[in-house]
Amino acid sequence: MEIQTVGVVGAGIMGIGVSQNLAQSGYQVILLDISEDILAHAKQEIRNNVRLQSFFHKNDKTENHEDILHKIKFSTNYEFLKDAEFVIENVTEKWDIKKEVYSQIDAICPEETVFAANTSAISITRIASVTKRTPKVIGMHFMNPVPMKPMVEMIRGYHTSDETIETAKKLLAQMGKECIIVNDSPGFVSNRVLMLTINEAVFILQDQVASVEEVDKIFKTCFGHKMGPLETADLIGLDTILFSIEVLYESFNDSKYRPCSLLKKMVDAGLHGRKSGKGFYAYQ
Repeated sequence: MEIQTVGVVGAGIMGIGVSQNLAQSGYQVILLDISEDILAHAKQEIRNNVRLQSFFHKNDKTENHEDILHKIKFSTNYEFLKDAEFVIENVTEKWDIKKEVYSQIDAICPEETVFAANTSAISITRIASVTKRTPKVIGMHFMNPVPMKPMVEMIRGYHTSDETIETAKKLLAQMGKECIIVNDSPGFVSNRVLMLTINEAVFILQDQVASVEEVDKIFKTCFGHKMGPLETADLIGLDTILFSIEVLYESFNDSKYRPCSLLKKMVDAGLHGRKSGKGFYAYQ
């Protein structure tokens, strides 16, 4: 199947990055969200990101931000997805919201359209179960910032077909990315490990074992990580971290996934990390 138009549901940090990467790879993009304000913010963020890229790559023959934006249709109307051969969903990690989104797009999209869930923790098999196209549902866990990350964690659901996997791999190759294919399990590989690490780092902070800076410095200097776990949490978003660890806790019924109370308190206080201006660190 030749893919020309890709729908992107959710215009948050991940949806913005995926849409930009797709448009820069030559695809027509339909970016959907629930309000014009969110879409206006997404449009400005993409404009800023492309400008920043061109600043750092002055010798490259990169398209300007208006060329990229011209390839993206910003809308609150899901009916536009009837023109998409592939849809990438990026909505918040809450099952009730995801379930409603998939029921809606399943009724609109042609039966050959592939659905890819860019989820942090929710089972791909569970997502596929609310559609009538279970072989055409796959997990594509992009990393942030999407345009700069060359690898994607691809998740095969119970019913995901080999044809769907090949279609998704071709799309990623066009975006300049490779993939590692893993089997379906809540959190998959990356977040089943990462969310535990971040949650435990917050417990360490809560127990006053070390400061924020000290925790992150140990991981960067001792293990060679580019970012420490608390810096990573701020980048991902503390609300997303909490949603993900709650999904793991519910899915496995294992106390090792119990969310730290300090993490809950920070999310309740609106300290969501970079996107809110303050998390474990303060941002301008």
